[in-house]
Amino acid sequence: MTAPPWPAPRDAVANLALAGVPESRLDDRSNQHTLTLTVRLDGAPVPLPAWIGVDRLRAVQGPAHTHDDSGVVWLEGRGAEQVTLGQFFTLWGVRFSRRCLGPACAAVRVVADGITVTEPEPLRLASVRVIEISALTR
Repeated sequence: MTAPPWPAPRDAVANLALAGVPESRLDDRSNQHTLTLTVRLDGAPVPLPAWIGVDRLRAVQGPAHTHDDSGVVWLEGRGAEQVTLGQFFTLWGVRFSRRCLGPACAAVRVVADGITVTEPEPLRLASVRVIEISALTR
């Protein structure tokens, strides 16, 4: 894995399958919820790119996706209530676990709504409003 920035995958449908999440039409606004995700690597901000979890050519989206690079993650459509933080990073195509973020496998800290999360991969995104992730490469 390279250093950031990390673009959104070109073939979002393949990442939807890898994450095990359902596809919805791009205009599906059901089960709508948003959260803010902030990612830092060695103290530097890592931008969330537009179109994570969105395949514009096939007009489908995953239950978690981005519309722009603002850090807002949209939960919409089938599966929006169940999608996890680990699945979001699979949609993005970025390695993520409680020990690794991208190329960094030293210290990863995840805070959701002000509470430290020790097992971040299964964290359901619909249950939180703000997630802050920081990692060190050494």
